[in-house]
Amino acid sequence: MFLSIMRLTESLFNFYSLLVLVYCLLSWFPRRQDGLISDLAAVLASIVEPYLSIFRRVIPPIGGMDFSPVAAIIVLKLVEQIVLTTMMSMA
Repeated sequence: MFLSIMRLTESLFNFYSLLVLVYCLLSWFPRRQDGLISDLAAVLASIVEPYLSIFRRVIPPIGGMDFSPVAAIIVLKLVEQIVLTTMMSMA
């Protein structure tokens, strides 16, 4: 039971990291207002933007490049390790 909770926790962190990555990749492609990609980007924005906005306040774009998603994923992975380590110590 405990191992499945840890796997679920790890999967949720990995899934959110994947959402951030997909959201960033979608920004590279042109979109039409009524297209599927535009709708998908809007849904991802509502999920990912609140988290990314924390890092955008701290890390300004450098040369037109937004590095906040990189920092966001690194911090997400660090928090994942802390959570999983804490869960292991409680077992």
